[in-house]
Amino acid sequence: MSVTGAGTAGEPRSALADEVMGRLTASYAAAADPARAAAARAYMKDVAPFLGIPTPERRVLSRAVLQGTPRPDEDDCTALALRCWRLPEREYHYFAVDYLRRHAGRLSSGFLPVARHLVRTVSWWDTVDLLAAHVVGGLVAADRGLAAEMDVWIADDDLWVVRTALLHQLRHKERTDTARLFAYCLRQSGHGDFFVRKAIGWCLREYAKTDPDAVRDFLERERGRFAPLSVREALKNITARHSGAGARRPAVPHAGPRPPRTV
Repeated sequence: MSVTGAGTAGEPRSALADEVMGRLTASYAAAADPARAAAARAYMKDVAPFLGIPTPERRVLSRAVLQGTPRPDEDDCTALALRCWRLPEREYHYFAVDYLRRHAGRLSSGFLPVARHLVRTVSWWDTVDLLAAHVVGGLVAADRGLAAEMDVWIADDDLWVVRTALLHQLRHKERTDTARLFAYCLRQSGHGDFFVRKAIGWCLREYAKTDPDAVRDFLERERGRFAPLSVREALKNITARHSGAGARRPAVPHAGPRPPRTV
């Protein structure tokens, strides 16, 4: 059976998740600030309700919640993430993402269907991008057989699954599968959504820190295939690094309005 899966992965029993969730909901609820919650919800385009806990305070509370708890296994991580995701307030989703990032090394390839469920549920860049780079990317790095699953994700109808496939190699540096990275960018070069076009530029820009000439050559070779937004994002660091005397050649020309700021 493909680990991509079509449905939500089952939730295992976990005494650790029982304990943590009891502490977490009590701690976060006590710190809720309705005024901040309304502002946060508006800023995040109404993707979910918020409790209104600023990130620094939330992380202090999270450390207190986890103090003295044992290291989780994969079932604990799965149960905790799925339970957090069922709660409406976004801070619980952030807690789950932070927890998964911290314990990503304890996750096997069998966690990929859970990650896909999280990516597809209450989807926005604030959780999807961290799951892509730190969880999905870590799973693929540990089990290169999962690259075939990314080939499925890049063709998905869900733009957030596509964005995850594009971004999952963000932290791979010299271990980046360059052929796959470039093929994914070409596969979605005509995508109409801003978040996919932005992701194309972002993953190319990140890889350019490792091999700027490869990215420049790729963009010159495929001139005209990409939206101006993708090209601008991809060339930001290359243009700055190679704009002085001695540059190998000028940056690929591009034009168009400056894109709105996003992550």
